[in-house]
Amino acid sequence: MNVDSWIESVIRSPKRFAIPIMTHPGIELLEHKVFSAVTDGDIHYEAIAALNRRFPQAAASTVIMDLTVEAEAFGAPVQFSDYEVPCIANRLLSSAFDVEALCVPAPDTARIPEYLKACRLSCQGIAKPVFGSCIGPFSLAGRLYDVSELMIAIYTEPDTVRMLLDKCSAFIRSYCQAIKDTGVAGVVMAEPAAGLLPNEDCQRWSSDYIRPIVEAIQDSTFAFILHNCGNTGHCTQAMTSVKAKAYHFGNRIDMVSAIKESPSEALVMGNLDPVSIFKMGTPVDVERATTALLTATAQYPNFVLSSGCDTPPAVPFANIDAFYAALDRYNNQKH
Repeated sequence: MNVDSWIESVIRSPKRFAIPIMTHPGIELLEHKVFSAVTDGDIHYEAIAALNRRFPQAAASTVIMDLTVEAEAFGAPVQFSDYEVPCIANRLLSSAFDVEALCVPAPDTARIPEYLKACRLSCQGIAKPVFGSCIGPFSLAGRLYDVSELMIAIYTEPDTVRMLLDKCSAFIRSYCQAIKDTGVAGVVMAEPAAGLLPNEDCQRWSSDYIRPIVEAIQDSTFAFILHNCGNTGHCTQAMTSVKAKAYHFGNRIDMVSAIKESPSEALVMGNLDPVSIFKMGTPVDVERATTALLTATAQYPNFVLSSGCDTPPAVPFANIDAFYAALDRYNNQKH
């Protein structure tokens, strides 16, 4: 598809669109376990398709935002659960020697092929844009080296961090190209750890590594959506410097301020709290928060309603219904 034309149509439309980062309810619709979906590309796709059938109002579909897939490909140990998202069990790297010896894996390592399969099947089976998912280079480095240690190392061992980021970026670039080759419309790149950095450091240690990847792969058929739920407003400038076609913000930022600081030709997405609103709130809470966000962003045609991050397992379906019902009521009242 021509993703540029699709983005232009979203911005020109008098309607508001919603693209929540949401896959786990699809797993639950099929009565599968999280472990099955994150290890089997067929089940992963079936969950995406089931969610799309249950909630066809979404303007696009997304794959699971699993921030362990790339680290596992490098050799990091992963802890799996039947009912929770995977997590890294222990750091893989602890010294400059470890970083120097680290090999960049091919994009067919560990569970990577299953995620590519889910992208390919979703692109073939779902008649709307589908966006893959990958981690950002600084966040991947943090998964391999430990985030706290990495934050110290950027000041005490900057050359080691640069070497690690070069390797992380090389792998992410090859993985994003493989995602593009499946035919999906783009990729959501999650870079939450960069939100721990001030703007100048976010630029130096994150955005300066992301932008070459975007420049090499993004085109009229493939969009990057940069997600940084750690950004509270302090590093939006660094985020937007990567020249992605869309930016996705977490629930801790003021959405109107984020839109004002973002390019008007890019989609700006967010930012209902995935836990306190979607999972823990009542349908009334969800309806009120959704309506309030739509009202606050009414004058910005490039805004797309979304969750602030990937919604967790066990979000009540009544809350998702309330989310889309609020969107429908808003669109009907405005037009």
